[in-house]
Formats: sequence, structure tokens, C-alpha cells
Amino acid sequence: MAHQATPVRTARLGRTLGPEPATVSGAVLLLPGGQEVSTRRPSPVRAAASVRALGRRLAGAGRSEGLAVHVVHYRYRGWNGDEAHQARDAAWAVEEVVRRYGDVPVCLAGLDMGGRAALHAAGHETVNSVVAIAPWLPEADVAATPEPVRQLAGRRVLIVHGTNDERADPELSFRFAERAKKANRDVCRFEVHADGHGLRQYRDEVLALTADFVMGSLFGRVFSRPVQDALAAPPPLGLRMPLAAGFGRTLRR
Repeated sequence: MAHQATPVRTARLGRTLGPEPATVSGAVLLLPGGQEVSTRRPSPVRAAASVRALGRRLAGAGRSEGLAVHVVHYRYRGWNGDEAHQARDAAWAVEEVVRRYGDVPVCLAGLDMGGRAALHAAGHETVNSVVAIAPWLPEADVAATPEPVRQLAGRRVLIVHGTNDERADPELSFRFAERAKKANRDVCRFEVHADGHGLRQYRDEVLALTADFVMGSLFGRVFSRPVQDALAAPPPLGLRMPLAAGFGRTLRR
């Protein structure tokens, strides 16, 4: 049976979430989840739906700053081994932001497999921050090259993971954060106690934490005390920071 070639496609950016700023001063690229192996075309509707709540929260928080928020629509559903399609699409999306808006700071914010893509694509000079929510990371394999961390140097990095995640092992993101912290002190990781992969029980807290981190990273707003403490604390404290119930309700701006 003849081998079927991978179809040639192009990634694209979705329309800005919320009103498009008259002048763009920063951008967030939202990277949805995916599968380990698949060359099927993703559903743009499902992709947008998976990150819509986060996108709306960020667009609202950054409206006065000139923040543009886009969903990245991948070429393929799968990571697909060494092809790393979703990471390559994330890197393309950063270049597209530069083409559209010029030299503005960019945050890559990914969920699930999109979290892995965000971490991988952070090396572009305009990326100043990364958010990986419930990131899917591969099991350690002595025969395989470890997940890269050097590209995170000089970026602020936030990882958020539920302790009861049965799809993406939270211990793998902790080990990754440990290695990343050695290359870059501006790494923090929050644990959402007893929540699962979708982080539905503490959705508002996760959205508030992400908005706090992104606005501080892109526009210099003062981080909340928990984020400041997590960034400053040595491992493992700053990498197992509990996300408190009610986070964001009493934050002062």
C-alpha cells in the first residue's frame, strides 16, 4: 500500500477577540489542545471554543493597553512526533504578529498540547512570556531528547496544573518546571488542588491568575502577591504554589 503524503496546509490566526485595538501594543496567541498523532484538519469552531473564556478575559483585561488576542488555528490536529506541527504553527503565528503589528511583546498561552507548543515556540525574540495550562508533556525517555528549556531564558513562564489531571500528568510539568527554573529564574508553577484536566472547578481563579500574569508580563502591571512570591521562591516552593480559592476577587489594581 502506497504511503499517503501529509497534506500541505497553512496555519492562520483567528479574528481578534473583542474589539480590535486602534493601536496594538501587545499580543496574546492562544494555542488550543490537540492530539499526539493526527494529520486531520482541526475544527476551527472547537478550537476557538476551547480557549474562548480565556481569550475574552484577557481581551477585557488588556483593552485599555491595546492588547490583541488571537486564536491560532493549526494545520493539523496532531503534534506528530519530530514534525512538532503545533509548535511550528505557534512559531509561524509569532512571525505573523510581527508582520501585522510590528515589534510588540507577545505572550504564548496554550492549553493541553497547546501548552507544549507554547513552551517550545518561546525562543522568538518578541516572545516575552509563556502560559502553559494543564500542558501535555511526554513521558521521560532515556532514548529521547528531553523537552527543551533553553528557549525560555529571558521569558516569564507560568505553568498551571490540576493535581487530579488524568490526561496530562502534573508531575511531568513539575519536572519540566524544575529544569526550566535552572535555565531561567522567572518560572513559576501553580497547582490547582483536586481539579482535573479541564480545571472546571476553579475556572475563575485560573482565568484571574492568567490575566494577572499576562498583564504584568506584557505591560508592566504589578503582579499580585501570590505571583510575586511564586516567581521569587526557590524550588520546589515556587513550582508547587497552591492556587487559592477565590484568587482574583480581592486583587487590587
